[in-house]
Amino acid sequence: MKRICSVFKSPKKDEMYLYVDKREGLERVPEALLSSFGEPKEVMTLLVAPGKKLARVEAEKVLADILKQGFYLQMPPAREEYMLDLYKTPTEGKY
Repeated sequence: MKRICSVFKSPKKDEMYLYVDKREGLERVPEALLSSFGEPKEVMTLLVAPGKKLARVEAEKVLADILKQGFYLQMPPAREEYMLDLYKTPTEGKY
């Protein structure tokens, strides 16, 4: 089964997105989630079908979650701890 989805970006958390069926909009998204997500900003509309290539998730997972609960919440990717350590380590005079 394929769906036309609206994708919303969170203003509170970088790289957090909410996928919903375009026809339903945000009506099935719990108020508690919307409160922590922030004011949703629609960033795109796309056709999601089984086998479609999406950046960080299988299309089937998006479709299943929308069918079951009315939305799919894409969380930001995990940051690698060593990358954060490298960022925090001073590099002055180490060349």
